[in-house]
Amino acid sequence: MTKIVFMGTPNFSVPILEGLITAGYEVLAVVTQPDRPVGRKKVLTPPPVKEAALKHDLEILQPEKISGSPEMARVLELAPDLIVTAAFGQFLPESLLNAPTFGAVNVHASLLPKYRGGAPVHYSIMNGDKETGVTIMRMVKKMDAGDILTQRAIPIEDNDNVGTMFDKLSQVGHDLLLETIPELLAGKLTPIQQNDEEATYSPNISREQEQIDWQKTASEVDCQVRGLFPWPVAFTMNQDTRWKIQGGFVGEETTEQAPGTIVAVNKKDFTVACGDGSVYHVTTIQPAGKGALTAQEFLNGVGRQTAVGDQLN
Repeated sequence: MTKIVFMGTPNFSVPILEGLITAGYEVLAVVTQPDRPVGRKKVLTPPPVKEAALKHDLEILQPEKISGSPEMARVLELAPDLIVTAAFGQFLPESLLNAPTFGAVNVHASLLPKYRGGAPVHYSIMNGDKETGVTIMRMVKKMDAGDILTQRAIPIEDNDNVGTMFDKLSQVGHDLLLETIPELLAGKLTPIQQNDEEATYSPNISREQEQIDWQKTASEVDCQVRGLFPWPVAFTMNQDTRWKIQGGFVGEETTEQAPGTIVAVNKKDFTVACGDGSVYHVTTIQPAGKGALTAQEFLNGVGRQTAVGDQLN
């Protein structure tokens, strides 16, 4: 039986771990990030992969930094045939990558060499891409630069956001990994070297990227909102008040008002002028200090002062 050490952290990684277990691989241990404080009350919360590992009574290792740690020594002691990572969130040292008989492979949520880095799904939606996918790649010391073992593309639908795409890509990663491992172990794969000149990058999202630029067209604003939901969530400012914008749609009407101007307030939404005379309808909003509200709930409550002519920025 092939012995595997799995490394992953968020919900994206869980179906991939579960797939290895269901397929009959011997998962010797699960390495994941330490528990972190979450929410306003800073409740110490285990990562989703840890919760999944607990259900299967697997050994769990949670190093703050794996390189040179006792947890890394434990992985080496376990002597796995293969290391599988999926959104683990840490770099692995070369000595660890080269230790298993079949090395280490990563399930990456992009069509490499496009979007190397930690936020490929966010960037693919924000940039208006029509497709993304999953790459199973050999891990090397350089970030996401290893040879491609297998790759599968899927479309990005007009109503997809980061949450829905992560769910889809997680299932694709699950399927593709289970198809790839037997071929890898049998030596039947021909790795494809990445063309570094075609590489693009997807660094972590900055606070500046979260703020909506109403000078952009409504389609671009829509991509930004969907590309940042459900985390970290796009926002706009109404004077000194922050509004997180969770959902909306591109309107068919046009306007001559300046970008950022509220041009209509209806019962179900309010409409904001964007670049090139386009408009964006806000349908779901989270005002500062509140939970998510439909635009109707917002306009009937905390946002009842919202009016045509208000300027957002």
